[in-house]
Amino acid sequence: MLHHNFRLRAMLFASVVAFGLVSCSDDDEPTPPVQQNLRTKIDYAKVTPTTPYKSLFIDAKGDTTADLKSGTDRYRMFQALNYYLGSAVRDSATLDASVMKNMFANSGNPFKDIKAGAVQVNGNDLNASGVQLRNVTASSRSLAEADANRAALEGYFNEMAEASKSVKTKASKGVAGKLGNYLVTSNGIEMAQIIQKGLIGALQLDYISNVLLDKGLDADNTTLVSGKKYTALEHNWDEAFGLLTPNPILLEGATGAEKGPKATEQFLASYLWEYNRDNYAKIHTAFLKGRVAIVNNDKTELKTQATLIRTEMEKAIASAALGYLGKWKTGKDDAARAHAMGEGLGFIYSLRYCTLNGADPNFSDGILLGLIGPASPNGFWDLTNDKINAASDAIKAKFKIQ
Repeated sequence: MLHHNFRLRAMLFASVVAFGLVSCSDDDEPTPPVQQNLRTKIDYAKVTPTTPYKSLFIDAKGDTTADLKSGTDRYRMFQALNYYLGSAVRDSATLDASVMKNMFANSGNPFKDIKAGAVQVNGNDLNASGVQLRNVTASSRSLAEADANRAALEGYFNEMAEASKSVKTKASKGVAGKLGNYLVTSNGIEMAQIIQKGLIGALQLDYISNVLLDKGLDADNTTLVSGKKYTALEHNWDEAFGLLTPNPILLEGATGAEKGPKATEQFLASYLWEYNRDNYAKIHTAFLKGRVAIVNNDKTELKTQATLIRTEMEKAIASAALGYLGKWKTGKDDAARAHAMGEGLGFIYSLRYCTLNGADPNFSDGILLGLIGPASPNGFWDLTNDKINAASDAIKAKFKIQ
């Protein structure tokens, strides 16, 4: 009986304390409502390296919540612009800078159908898409800096168009034309590579890494976007994946030895494989885990996967810059060296968007000036081993690459 009374008093005491705590809480501030998950949680164990991106993300009605179209449309626009650049050599065509600018801004219905290998463009679809490359290029930066970067790229379009007038001329020091299979300016600069690699940084890296997978992670994840089946946060993540690859599985079937026929990705994803062989295979599962984390409202896991993706993309771009500087040194002739330098200069330009490693425009421009600045009036033709070594050393130090 004594034991029973003790237990009764203890229970009463506990009830009083609990009541007191609840009462104090009610008096100080209202208890916030428990947030209900919008989706049914997904087990992370369902993510595998061969899981198609959209397959896990289905709403209660069985409809997909993943919408990759805006990202993929921009990827296709990049392909179309790059395909047009290639026509200077492929078709001995004289290019028009206004066509490139219209493709960049999706102005004046500039896109036409293209079916050439991995380049599968539906012109009418892109023209009517409502998205463009220009307004997301360098979009993590201030408006003034972003406009300056966009204007720089449009200036490169002008230089590309001018060089294309000399496509039937043999290039030499001070003379624009073709070096082997590559079209270069009178300074030996391959503008097609500057534009392509520059957009890998200013468009893909900056928008995916510094916008969608950074500030974009704070987007709303509690309500659906009006008229859509996804939240704003879900769509940011989907857009990032779509801008990196048009395929359901990133770099499907690629191995350390070969990229494989299904891995048709161009641009940044291709260099993730070529210059980051140790970690490229982690990127697809990171995108899936991050998207699952959004469904699960797991912000910690979401940031972990975003940081992994951003880190490996920056490593790929820095390693590519180093790789092409090295290829200039080992190139067997001027054509090979000029091509390597065009790619290298474009990647060095893109280093300014590698914010996780602390790179910025001053760092990027400093290296470019050391290679082809005023002290090198003949551009490519004035390069030396010392200039290449100084550029390589600066990149290795900044990105802690041995």
